[in-house]
Amino acid sequence: MTAGQSVGLLVMLSLPGLVLSFQPLFTFEGNSATHRHITERAVLRKTAEVCRDIAASMGQDFSLIIDDRLTANMVQRACSSTGASTSLLSSAMFHFSIACIYLSNANVDLVFVLSPKHHFDDEIFEEGRDIITAGVSAVKASAKRQSFVGGRWTLGKVFHTLQDFYSHSNWVELGKKAPFSTLIRPDQPFTNLADSNTPTCRSCVEENCVDNLLPDVLQKGLLTTGYFGIFSSKKPAGKCSHGGLLDRTSRRNPVGGINKDHVGSSHGSLHHNAADLAVNATMELLQDIRLAVGDSNFLRLMGLSHSSVLCFVIDTTESMSDDIAEAKRVSFNIIDSRRGTQQEPSAYVLVPFNDPDFGPLMTTTDADVFKESINKLSASGGGDIPELCLSGLQLALTAAPPTSEIFVFTDAPAKDAHLKNTIAALIESTKSVVTFILTNAFPRHRRRRSPLEVTPHANFQLYRDLAQASGGQTIEVPKSALSQATAVIKDSSASAVVTVFQVVENPGRPDAFTFTVDDSLSNATAYITGASTLTFSVTSPTGVSQSSNQPSGLLASYTTTGNLYRLHLNTDNRAGLWKISVSSENSYSVKVIAQSSVNFIYNLVEAHEEAHGDFSLKEGRPLSGGNVSLLVSVTGSDHVNVTEVTLYDSSGPTEVHGSLQSVGSSSYLVTFSGIPAGEFVVRLKGEDGSSTSRSTRSSFQRQASTQIKTSSISVTARADSTNIEPGSTVSIPFTVATTTNGVVDDAATGTFTVRANNDRSYSSSSPRTVAIAAGSGGTAKGTVTLSVPASAASGTDVTLIIEAENEAATDANYAVLRFSVAAKVTDINRPVCQVVSTSSSCLSSSSPCASSQWVFIANLTDGITGTGIESITVIQGNGTLNTSTVVGAGGENITVATYSASCCSHNVELAAVDRAGNVGTCVGQARVPATAAPAVNTASAAGHTSTLSCALWIGGVLYLLWG
Repeated sequence: MTAGQSVGLLVMLSLPGLVLSFQPLFTFEGNSATHRHITERAVLRKTAEVCRDIAASMGQDFSLIIDDRLTANMVQRACSSTGASTSLLSSAMFHFSIACIYLSNANVDLVFVLSPKHHFDDEIFEEGRDIITAGVSAVKASAKRQSFVGGRWTLGKVFHTLQDFYSHSNWVELGKKAPFSTLIRPDQPFTNLADSNTPTCRSCVEENCVDNLLPDVLQKGLLTTGYFGIFSSKKPAGKCSHGGLLDRTSRRNPVGGINKDHVGSSHGSLHHNAADLAVNATMELLQDIRLAVGDSNFLRLMGLSHSSVLCFVIDTTESMSDDIAEAKRVSFNIIDSRRGTQQEPSAYVLVPFNDPDFGPLMTTTDADVFKESINKLSASGGGDIPELCLSGLQLALTAAPPTSEIFVFTDAPAKDAHLKNTIAALIESTKSVVTFILTNAFPRHRRRRSPLEVTPHANFQLYRDLAQASGGQTIEVPKSALSQATAVIKDSSASAVVTVFQVVENPGRPDAFTFTVDDSLSNATAYITGASTLTFSVTSPTGVSQSSNQPSGLLASYTTTGNLYRLHLNTDNRAGLWKISVSSENSYSVKVIAQSSVNFIYNLVEAHEEAHGDFSLKEGRPLSGGNVSLLVSVTGSDHVNVTEVTLYDSSGPTEVHGSLQSVGSSSYLVTFSGIPAGEFVVRLKGEDGSSTSRSTRSSFQRQASTQIKTSSISVTARADSTNIEPGSTVSIPFTVATTTNGVVDDAATGTFTVRANNDRSYSSSSPRTVAIAAGSGGTAKGTVTLSVPASAASGTDVTLIIEAENEAATDANYAVLRFSVAAKVTDINRPVCQVVSTSSSCLSSSSPCASSQWVFIANLTDGITGTGIESITVIQGNGTLNTSTVVGAGGENITVATYSASCCSHNVELAAVDRAGNVGTCVGQARVPATAAPAVNTASAAGHTSTLSCALWIGGVLYLLWG
């Protein structure tokens, strides 16, 4: 593309309301479906179906009606219902995961806006399918390795291309009512495609394009798509165009288009038909992934988690023996006291570090494996004081799910302080909370320090800065009092923990802080960290006060450990405005948490009117002085009304109010104008109508933990592909610019330090600096290369951070890129099934069905050249499956599947998965004479209906998620 074409593209695409596919995220006119809506509908319905099937397999009931009215809150509750305790379930992770998928989906319209194969334009079918099938293989590999974050990003991109097919092709016009399964099955050939010389369209009559497909195309059932071009009107003679103002091909005969992107497009009358088919196709793809990776990994890929992750990063040098012992004690206590309950951690992450080593990373869903791993930790070595704390923390931040709380145990400063910006970027990107537990006592075995010398107070400032940025805390205690400080871990690892209020005063000053307690909150706890001279008081909504010289009173009871005051607030029947007043001239922090299902998530998004009149995910920090947009979703209730969203900077103090626009599903687009330089947190206030204890709507407030820090530096980077083969190298071009009031300053000059870090320690190269020269338009460019070793396992995810810092080291920004290591798949053939026999013993209609049995036997093979069958599971039926392996006449391995069931369950469907992730199915049915009509056991038949009764089957789902 020439420079003139680039300018022309920006000018043309800046026209509002123009789309090149289903609108990515939002629609503000009419009732068009967006990629976001399509993705949400498909994910919710398929997740609910999986939960329903799990319930049926365990003889349990399921009450949720599976249709397009589902919400994430409804699915979360139905998949984990135990009666009254469901009020303490959080759907925040589920919401966050779905948002990750649809934001990745929307990003395709930004990065690959002019790529025909990513949108099924220009009759490109094979290349479009290759994008889908390669992506699906990568998702399966990621899920099997439990790299769920990378899997979600890849999945979103696959969804976009798959969904666009139904808008950009004539599949709907051909009268098709089911998805085009060939798109997700590379072993099936394309048939009945319109060849390059076959005319497919005639010109529209004025604005009417309803009948522009040629009758011969429709009669023969020929498949075609529209052509699209911004700079050229060229297309093969007689071919259909995409259509729309941007498409120059649509002004060349035959004029007009066939896209169904929204209700006002060329074939807009079929828009909802296309969207419905896109939903069903997305569900079909999800079902294929589900069968390949299993129900447990599938639900975790979707983000369906009932509790938090327990994540420890532990210094293992010799002086840390007491700390390691305490980490064991508190983690074992959490595991043993919550095992089998909804508050049992959903996963465990452990990263040891010292110097010169850090890791290995350990992640598991098995509590006993975690116990064994932490039991093996021992304190030894050390040497000089600083340790590789941030290197270990970097592993934890990319391994733990987003929004996790990570606890770091150490008594030494960081040797790898150069990673500070990388850690800050990961914190902001993952929105994880990091709490440092610093035992600043008398380490006995570190060189260069006398036995009576303590670590200088200033050496821990790096930890304080990172904790503050994440919304965590820095707890400084003597080793003798460590067990009292770790009570914070038990508080934070409970289910459905929300932050009600948090503030840091630095420098300190006497101040009073108010926060709203609502009816949904329970177990409210306040933390105040500061100097020993600090004093405070708590005041209830009725005006009753309790001062810090009363450790136990009507409003609170508190304990003091090191620099931490931990207050258990008595908020029962005291909903309303509370106040905590603090008097101190030294820096201090106040944080109030509680348990509640009502919370919110947010993502930074940015407008891209030049691409598609919509928004996409904003990676990196927002620009100082510019506009900031947030996509905010309230979780845990479908009956909320958000009244206020603000950005608050306590150092100012500055508070910026956003303008709210509802975008459906309890979500809001919030826009802030002219954000000044600073470090902000997001505060949300609203009203919840789901409370049963009040006749009126209950006011509530919540606060996000992670800070939003603005920057005057812009860093952008895009990769052509996010899937990398082992043994390959990828080049990522990036651009750095200086901005003023959110706009690139084309007259600016300057030099920036560049750092590129990845969490896998893969080899990479980047320039040390880039310079913006005079006359360069205010930008500087560079390239980062990332090399993946040939030994890297398929399914491994890699997070790359590209940072740029100004010469004064006072400002920095970054770009985050996520890659999945995906080995090239050569086995594209699905396992095949040959039915051997089906017994017919279900004869008597007078006998109870449970008294008779039938047997189904089948041979399944992946052929002589396949990768081999990895697993066979029952996806329909309530019988017993046994397998054995024999060698066939041609030398191929054959798995003999023998399935037996009572005559209460007549049908069986088996899924065979090979080592490449290809899925084949095998179906059998008991032969029942016409005169026999055995009574059907309603519990077993219930597994294949959409509506059952009473949702009390949490044990099965929890077993799958944690087992």
